[in-house]
Amino acid sequence: MDAVLKTKLSNIKHVALDMDGTIYLSNTLFPFTVPFLEGLGNIGVSHSFLTNNPTKSLDAYLDKLHGMGIDAVPEQMYTTTIAMIDYIRSHYPDAKRLFLLGTESMQSQFEAAGFEQSTDDPDDVPDIVVASFDMTLVYPRLCRAAWWVSQGIPYLATNPDRVCPTDQRTILVDCGSICKCIEYATGRKPDVTLGKPDPNMLLNILEQKGLEPAEIAMVGDRIYTDIAMARNAGAFGVLVLSGETSLEMAESASERPDLIVENIAEFGRLLAESRK
Repeated sequence: MDAVLKTKLSNIKHVALDMDGTIYLSNTLFPFTVPFLEGLGNIGVSHSFLTNNPTKSLDAYLDKLHGMGIDAVPEQMYTTTIAMIDYIRSHYPDAKRLFLLGTESMQSQFEAAGFEQSTDDPDDVPDIVVASFDMTLVYPRLCRAAWWVSQGIPYLATNPDRVCPTDQRTILVDCGSICKCIEYATGRKPDVTLGKPDPNMLLNILEQKGLEPAEIAMVGDRIYTDIAMARNAGAFGVLVLSGETSLEMAESASERPDLIVENIAEFGRLLAESRK
């Protein structure tokens, strides 16, 4: 390890972890994840989990992690659903009724936050249209969302991801692709797209923990979300090759990560070595 990299790694006090493709793939936990997290604790580095996937509520994500043997508390979890709720409260304080393209679990998070759902009815006008990664999407609701978007209703998206990583022989069409469908039908893009690479989730961690950008590492498997988010927040960006991005893709990218590793196990070893 060269001296410059060792210095940068030795300054890291917190690791923000992408989830799918980084600590697990779909429902399969990587065998090195729990030892990696234990290793962070051994060297005094805290961690949190960030995900662009809004399909699950906060409690559902915590249940998933606990079921995989990962101890996590609500304060360690940041999802785009939480970010969207905070954004709407801040920028549209009078908004109450939402037309949501999202899973039942995601919808329950909004309802728990006090929002109501607009029905698939041309007379039930929503205050805002929210598009997300909707694995339960049906054609009539997609058409209704496009109609409201065409009528100038505020239009927000939870995340820009084109696809969701999976270990199955299929392509999971994500929020970015759903928004492209609506754009092609209406000529309109979302007014705001949250989630990585938007830096707000990472900036919230910095503020809560009183850290400088150079003291946090953003670790993920995508250059256009995870690494771009690190760059936008001024953090240290670590690309793992355990998910969407191959080494060839990484080497040909216009924006290079600060560090490329095979997986978080390799990153953990480098972090530990930087302390010696």
